Amino acid sequence: MAVEFKDYYEVLGVPRDASQEDIRRAYRKLARTYHPDVNQDSDAEERFKELGEANEVLSDPEKRERYDRLGSQWRAQERTTGSGENFEDFFDQQGFGGGDVRFEFGDGDFSDFFGRLFGDGAGMRTSGPLRGLDREALLELSLEDAVAGGRRRLTVEGGRGIDVNFPAGVRDGQLIRLAGKGAPGRDGGPAGDLYLRVRLKPHPTFRRQGDDLDVDVPVAPWEAALGATVPVPTLTGTARVKVPAGSSSGRRLRLRGRGLAKQGGGHGDLHGIVKITVPRHLSDEERELFEKLAEVSDFDPRKNRA
Repeated sequence: MAVEFKDYYEVLGVPRDASQEDIRRAYRKLARTYHPDVNQDSDAEERFKELGEANEVLSDPEKRERYDRLGSQWRAQERTTGSGENFEDFFDQQGFGGGDVRFEFGDGDFSDFFGRLFGDGAGMRTSGPLRGLDREALLELSLEDAVAGGRRRLTVEGGRGIDVNFPAGVRDGQLIRLAGKGAPGRDGGPAGDLYLRVRLKPHPTFRRQGDDLDVDVPVAPWEAALGATVPVPTLTGTARVKVPAGSSSGRRLRLRGRGLAKQGGGHGDLHGIVKITVPRHLSDEERELFEKLAEVSDFDPRKNRA
């Protein structure tokens, strides 16, 4: 079965004279869009694999040169026929799975499968070193870790443990590239890369709004009425914020630059949301004072309700 030629430039949406940085930027943008973890469309996984294939070729100067020169026959220089290799061992080396891996060839036969994978006329064995495949894993971080940066030990495919240093200010969805930490190469070829996609975990105190953060600020009725300076939690400690007199619940108190790192530099803001809280149980004196306030005040919170 003939394999349809794929225009990798069209797959990535870049011109044929695109720079390596243009290719890298286009791949990352599209990979975020079509990653199966975030895109539930039926063709998202296939599109994601196609993007990876295009990126693997166009980001490698040697492969790109052959592709530009030979078109659909560009892989011919990499292939030779042969037999006797255990195909499960080959896939294990590339990081596809262990001994219980299952291969499905659909309506085609075994030769069709390898034709789709390597190109027309591909045999079981390739000649020369073969680079390992790139891999992607999830790196879940708390908001505090994302702000401070740090070190994390991860267990990746095959049970390998690796130590990962992540910088301060990493953002949700950011990709961290670990060169040579992907699937091992074949026949002396270099290992692929491991890409860690950052995911910021929900926080029990802060609510993320893009690069900004919201946090509730409990305020007593008299503090809201008279004004007060109250403590507000931040990701790096505690700040003291002035609550203006006459504040109602829902008022936003902005702390500039106390949010998360922005992609273009700088930080978002932290917003303290005033939340007026009343005591559940009143002492006799407190009750008397509230009753006195009710008698002397002409304030009607429902006056302007339509």
